[in-house]
Amino acid sequence: TKHTKMFVSMLTILLQATTPMAAFFGVMGIVTALSLCVMGASYGTAKAGVGVAAVGVMHPQLALKSTIPVIMAGMVGIYGLIIAIFLGTQVNSTGFSDFQGFAALGAG
Repeated sequence: TKHTKMFVSMLTILLQATTPMAAFFGVMGIVTALSLCVMGASYGTAKAGVGVAAVGVMHPQLALKSTIPVIMAGMVGIYGLIIAIFLGTQVNSTGFSDFQGFAALGAG
């Protein structure tokens, strides 16, 4: 119909619009992904380290099992690095639409 064609053409124009701010928002998504995951991983490692120390004092036979949360917290940081690399390969200064910039910011 007439309205559907108009909507599709407006959506096409919106998705192809490129401004300098698009790359900025894409890079901010990368920074957000990396920084929040690293801060979360460091907090998780610190809390798990306290738990490992407590278990080592109270139940030494379970000390090795209590290191699993430390490993899992480190995996959160690795996840943030993977997301940042994935987003970084897509962000460029030309041909990067505003929609893609905001999508990268949201993904971060």
